[in-house]
Amino acid sequence: MAFPSTTGTLNFYVSPKDGARAYQTVNAKIETGTRDRNFTLEGHDIEIHNLRGNESAATLDTTGFQLLSHPAKHTSFANDAEIEKEYYPESIEFIKKFTGASRVVLFDHSASPSQPFDAVGRVKWIRPQTGASRFLMSTSTKPPKSAVARVHRHLPAEDVPELLKHRFQIINLWRPISNPADDTPLALCDFRSMDPEADVLAVALVYPDREGETYGVKYNPKQRWTYFSGVKPEELVLIKCYDSVQDGSVALFTPHTAFSDPKTPEGAPLRESIELRFLVFYD
Repeated sequence: MAFPSTTGTLNFYVSPKDGARAYQTVNAKIETGTRDRNFTLEGHDIEIHNLRGNESAATLDTTGFQLLSHPAKHTSFANDAEIEKEYYPESIEFIKKFTGASRVVLFDHSASPSQPFDAVGRVKWIRPQTGASRFLMSTSTKPPKSAVARVHRHLPAEDVPELLKHRFQIINLWRPISNPADDTPLALCDFRSMDPEADVLAVALVYPDREGETYGVKYNPKQRWTYFSGVKPEELVLIKCYDSVQDGSVALFTPHTAFSDPKTPEGAPLRESIELRFLVFYD
């Protein structure tokens, strides 16, 4: 059974006019809650295709994302200590079993209960206010040097050379908590509809003591945006953010963001969600 598509206003990155390298500071200003940046955003009304009822059309290696039914054993998500003690191990085991990976490292998570909207646009994991014009498009870093740097950051130095000889990925696991994600669902771009070079903007993330990098998404009318309506806490979405296989045979990454769905039922509870980030290694 096919479900009707919806629309959403998505904000896309626009390169700095002076041709400078795009950047954004990580620490928000105390006075305004904003970050310094030298790029702008532009909103576009996008048709977002509903894959509910056709879930098998999306897989990690084709579209770059996948919806799965997999209830979590840990369900309270009350604090970080409990999440790390209880939800981390079961999630690592799930990723390892699902992918067939030889080693999985969970290096970060962000959860959403009761948090206000982050003024700098980090909407993939927080509890956002309604208003699509505030949502930013972003993906994890695509270039190998950034992904390799993350391997060095989270793995023992003596293990890195052997691990980098083989395929590795960065995969996120996103799950609603408390209630279905009817309010501000997750939009995902089918990687096959993207130009992986022209459709992205490298953005330096400037920390007080170092630099990181992420990729913003530029508008291209050929992009195909999708979502799964009513994702339940018993379900999860896997999102590929990097793949070391770069020969064109698999999806490399998946742009994703929350968006305001005009079809959201009146009075639907605000979305709460948790997102985990993994380094996934293969022999």
